[in-house]
Amino acid sequence: MKELFILAGPTAVGKTDISISLAQKLDGEIISADSMQIYKYMDIGSAKVSDIEMKGIKHHLIDVVEPWDNFSAAEFKDHAEKAIEEIYLKNKLPMLVGGTGLYINSLIYNYNFTEADKDKDYRIYLENLATEKGKEYVHNLLKEIDIESYNKIHYNNLKRVIRALEVYKLTGKTMSEYSSEQDIYNIPYNIYYFVLNMDRAKLYERIDKRVDIMIQNGLIEEVKKLQSMGCDENMQSMKGIGYKEILYYLGGKISLDEAIYLIKKGSRNYAKRQLTWFRKDNRIIWIDKDEFSSEEDIVKTIIRKTEDIKKGYLTVEN
Repeated sequence: MKELFILAGPTAVGKTDISISLAQKLDGEIISADSMQIYKYMDIGSAKVSDIEMKGIKHHLIDVVEPWDNFSAAEFKDHAEKAIEEIYLKNKLPMLVGGTGLYINSLIYNYNFTEADKDKDYRIYLENLATEKGKEYVHNLLKEIDIESYNKIHYNNLKRVIRALEVYKLTGKTMSEYSSEQDIYNIPYNIYYFVLNMDRAKLYERIDKRVDIMIQNGLIEEVKKLQSMGCDENMQSMKGIGYKEILYYLGGKISLDEAIYLIKKGSRNYAKRQLTWFRKDNRIIWIDKDEFSSEEDIVKTIIRKTEDIKKGYLTVEN
C-alpha cells in the first residue's frame, strides 16, 4: 500500500517551516491542504508559503483556483489524488500539509463524493417543500422513517435533514444504518498523521502577531486589488478570515482597529475549532511543540516516529 504523510495543526502553529524541513529529509513533495492558499492572488491573508520559503521543495495545490470560483472538498480530493500519483511516479513521498480538516479527511476517510448516491430532483423537491410549507414540515417527514436522525438533526439544518431523507429514499436505510456499513478507514494509503500543537496562550499570541504582520505587509492593498478584479463579499474566497473584515473596513462599515480586532478574534476561534476537529481522529500522533527545544528536534522526532510506524513498533488506532 502506498504511503501518505500528513502534517496538520491550527493556524499559526508553524507548519510551514517544519514541513519543508521534513520534505527535505524524507524526499517528499508537499500538497497544500489549505482552503485559502488554493486561491490565486490571495497571498498575504492566507499566509501563503513564498518561493523562498519553499527552499526548492515542490508544492502542489497552491494558486490553482481563481478567487471568484467556488471550490469544494470533492474537487480538492480529485486534485490531490492526481498530485499524489504524480509524486509517486517520481518515487517521492506525498506530504499533505495544512489546517483544513475537511480537505484532509476527503483523502483519509472513505467518503463517497460521487453523484451515484445523490438524487438531485428529490433534493430540489424537498427544498421547494421547505420553502412552501416550512423547514419543520420537511423535518417531520423523518419521524416515520428515521427517528434517530429526526431527534439528532435540528429542523433548521435543512441540508442534513434533506440528506437523511435522500439516503432513505435511495437505500431504504436510515443514516446510521447506511453509515455503519461504510468502511470509513478503507483507503488506499498507509498514513503517517501528525498534528502540531502548543500552549494555547502562546498560540493565540502567535496568531495576533501574524495578523499585525499581515496588515504591515499590505493586506489592505491586497483586498483592494481583489476588489478591483471584481471580487466581493458574496464570493466563497472573500468570506475567509482576514478578507471579509477588511472588506467591511473598506466599505466603511467598521474602523480599521475593529477589523484587526475581528481578524484576530476570528483566527483564534478558528484555531480552537481546528483543534476540536483534529481530536476526533484516533490515528493522529500529537506533537506538542512546547516539549522541544528546537524545530530540528521536532523534525527528528517526527521522522523517528514515522519509522517506528513503518516497522510496527508504534501502532496507530483506527
